[in-house]
Amino acid sequence: MNKDKVTSLHVARHAGVSQSAVSRVFSGASASALTVSKVRKAAEHLGYRPNPLARAMITGKSKIIGLVVAYLDNQFYPLALERLSNALKTQGYHVLIFMAPNDEEAVEQVVHDLMDYQVAGIITASVGMTNDLTRRCADAGIPIVMFNRGQDGGGISSITSANVAGGAQIATFLVAGGHKRIAHIAGWEGSSTGRDRRRGFIEGLAAYDMSPIAIIDGHFDQAIAAQATRDLMARADAPDAIFVGNDHMAFAVMDTLRTELGLSIPKDVSVVGYDDVPLAAWAAYDLTTLRQPLNRMIEATVDTLLGQIGDASRPSQKIEIEGPLILRGSAHIPKGWTQ
Repeated sequence: MNKDKVTSLHVARHAGVSQSAVSRVFSGASASALTVSKVRKAAEHLGYRPNPLARAMITGKSKIIGLVVAYLDNQFYPLALERLSNALKTQGYHVLIFMAPNDEEAVEQVVHDLMDYQVAGIITASVGMTNDLTRRCADAGIPIVMFNRGQDGGGISSITSANVAGGAQIATFLVAGGHKRIAHIAGWEGSSTGRDRRRGFIEGLAAYDMSPIAIIDGHFDQAIAAQATRDLMARADAPDAIFVGNDHMAFAVMDTLRTELGLSIPKDVSVVGYDDVPLAAWAAYDLTTLRQPLNRMIEATVDTLLGQIGDASRPSQKIEIEGPLILRGSAHIPKGWTQ
């Protein structure tokens, strides 16, 4: 038999079961162990492969989750996508990953494409959603959870680390380390994570009657962060400590300080990042950083999304999860501070 033309009907006849039984087996619905065994053996013998996308188009339901991510340059996101995909797979879901820059028109087009695939739900990773687009997804019965990004207003669930608290914790750490001229190379002002870390840092310094000597928007971009470092260190009041809005930028800051400007870390300037991606622990960087509790964030994201898929009336949630400050060699460690 030509395997390209094998259908569920052929599988049913070969297995000696009904076509609906074949459908139940491949959709994960209730079926006896004997039926499952017969159908899978028949499918393997005939070379049959079910098409979940085609099934979704017909039934209007699927076991497909759309993941939308803005970029993969930052080591945090490939890790997050891998673990999200694995966590969803254990729950019986397939994953479609779409790239979309942080542009309203591009995001809207990607979400419309996912709606055409009849996805069961959508997870956005550091991608913003307009309120109008959120409403349209809700009207279509497609729940959305924002991962590592928040949104003002209700109607959409979000899972983030406790960014305000994290920024404040870093401020306390640097003040305790005796630093007097502290600068901040912030994340993109257009992102909730960038704004919240900045706000927490400013509030944390204010508690000690201090303020940053400078705040520069690094746009989560290494080239911009490197130039910001040059500009900061060219000042008459060059900083003795820099809080960088994520590890991805912090690596560029450290490279610029050491390789280009000939400075010693932390002797001349302390550097603190945010995320604790694997590269931060490498001896080449040994970066002090605020760890995002990735596994707990993923667990909360999957639980929230599947809960909303199972119960459309379930209210949206805004979950913030605190993470620890990981002390390494890129910053002066205050007396009495331990891991």
